[in-house]
Amino acid sequence: MKNRIAMTPMGTNYGETSGEMSNRHMNYYNLRAKGGTGLIILENANVEYPVGSNGTSQIRIDHDSFMPRFYQLVETLHKSGTTVAIQINHAGASASSARTGMETVSSSNIPTKVGGETPRPMTREEIEHTVKKFGDAAKRAQDIGFDAVELHCGHSYLLSQFISPYYNKRTDEFGGSMENRMRFPRMVLEEVRKRVGPFFPIIVRISAEERVPGGNTLEDTLNYLEYIDEFVDMYDVSCGLNPSLQYQIDSNFLPDGWRHYMARAVKDKFGKPVMNAGNYRDPKIVEEILESGDVDIVGMGRGLIADPDWVNKVENGDEAIIRKCISCNVGCAGNRIGVNRPIRCTVNPAVPEGDLYKKLHVNKNCNVVVIGAGTAGLEAACTAAEVGCNVFVLEKNDHVGGLSTFISDLPSKTRMKDFPKYLEERAKRLDNLYLFLNTEATVDKIRQFKPDIIVNATGSVPVCPPIKGLRENVADGHVQDIFGMINAVNNGEYPDEKCEGKNVVVVGGGSVGLDVVEYFAPRGAHCTIIDMLPAIGMLADPITKCSMRETFDQYGVKEYVNTALQEVKPDAFTVKTPDGEIIDIPFDYGFNCLGMRSNNPVLDQVKAAFEPEGVTVYPIGDSIRARRIMEGTMDGRAILNVLESKGFIDLDPISAH
Repeated sequence: MKNRIAMTPMGTNYGETSGEMSNRHMNYYNLRAKGGTGLIILENANVEYPVGSNGTSQIRIDHDSFMPRFYQLVETLHKSGTTVAIQINHAGASASSARTGMETVSSSNIPTKVGGETPRPMTREEIEHTVKKFGDAAKRAQDIGFDAVELHCGHSYLLSQFISPYYNKRTDEFGGSMENRMRFPRMVLEEVRKRVGPFFPIIVRISAEERVPGGNTLEDTLNYLEYIDEFVDMYDVSCGLNPSLQYQIDSNFLPDGWRHYMARAVKDKFGKPVMNAGNYRDPKIVEEILESGDVDIVGMGRGLIADPDWVNKVENGDEAIIRKCISCNVGCAGNRIGVNRPIRCTVNPAVPEGDLYKKLHVNKNCNVVVIGAGTAGLEAACTAAEVGCNVFVLEKNDHVGGLSTFISDLPSKTRMKDFPKYLEERAKRLDNLYLFLNTEATVDKIRQFKPDIIVNATGSVPVCPPIKGLRENVADGHVQDIFGMINAVNNGEYPDEKCEGKNVVVVGGGSVGLDVVEYFAPRGAHCTIIDMLPAIGMLADPITKCSMRETFDQYGVKEYVNTALQEVKPDAFTVKTPDGEIIDIPFDYGFNCLGMRSNNPVLDQVKAAFEPEGVTVYPIGDSIRARRIMEGTMDGRAILNVLESKGFIDLDPISAH
């Protein structure tokens, strides 16, 4: 390896329905290789189709017909000096009969998550058949030209379902004692080693701490690895199972490199190289962890989705312009695990394609005025400037970043601040982009810049519906919205001693309401959250849902669902419960988190003044309707399509790519 950064395996849903890699796949991995990554481990490839299939369009390595496409990819990535491995896997009970058409199998009849499908225990004959399938897949990987193969023994996949006492309830030779639970994984590794020989590296990925009741602890892991260590060349030390997904796909509040102690423990006992992922974002921390010797190879997954050039930027001293992952889990895990879509990214609107547009240039002078320097507005401004437009950004506040900068003042949301920082730095480097802070956008002001295109990116504000007493109590300060809450936090009005024992009641179970509970619950407040929907956090990504459930259970957060707000009093919310009862829920601190709405203070005037003159007015982000940062970022990048429609640029060259 040319450096100690590895891209960890992550499902993408970019595969063809046949299981073959798509052109998007090929470009996606090639971008990360060109970006300087030392080792790329391809996402999990299915060794036994269809029963072992994981994901909507998972790649396959269970047949020789898939080898040529893999060979083409490996050959391409090697040209960038990148070493390449592939993770081979069987999903077991993490598969879905609705997708595979077959009953799911596992060690026992335990679903991998709450509400998951109940699997059927595998027979001895099936176990022996699957062992051979793993060996066949590993041999194909070697013949293709991969530099190593990784076997997944964690994260609630099949081998993990035998290793973990949380799942394995068998009473035969494959269950019960640690030795029995390790019998199947040992058979697999023994077969793989026999097929690939002694000189082909085998990596094993593990959940060193499962973080579920009755699951394997780090001490258990150090013991069970003794049964397979003779076959292993390197350990990829991960964490968590499906019920503890927030530690497997790290929540944003977990610090950079938080798992490194697990890797150190494995390394100290077995003396093998260890790889470790876990919210690594900051190059300084990556360097410190490597220098400490706790970790030999730092794994980055979502960080390389966000910025494929992470390694090159660090190597070239250009760290200020790294587009850091903010660990929001919206476009990656949220898309793939939550709703079976291909992965996307909140901060990177071109995950598989890359920034090809930067090779283009407008064919005539174009002036773009952007109203609002939030994340959507800055993405639009930078994109337009990068293709040669003259861009003028008008921001009424004394800082950029909009709502994302504001929300990131919460202790658990500090990572979010990295995105506006990156956008601000990107904007600074563009000589044809002019940023005016403390500047209200008016028709007269905009007209000074002779616009061809006006981007309206004025964001959103909290909803305050006409419920009896709500607006009056918000105005009087008895009830706060998220803006008031964060201002109070910043002003020191909620120290821990002022939270202990207080009744905090939040109306609205969306992301904003969860942010409030996330702040107060660990500080000793008695938290209650109310929502009209049948569940709290219904639209959240899977990682946020797992983290939310952990917080609610740990701190005893009360939940009222299918419950409608009727009236707001200075010290209580009056609600209608599902059975029709009207009750008061008293509070010391009450919060209105009923959502956000678009905020367009000048849009109508701008349209009336400029559209008759042929100027395009392009609303983006929350100014259309309140959505997530990701949609605003994509709207911002889509200014390229507006430029094309107006004849300023031709996107065909990059569309063809």
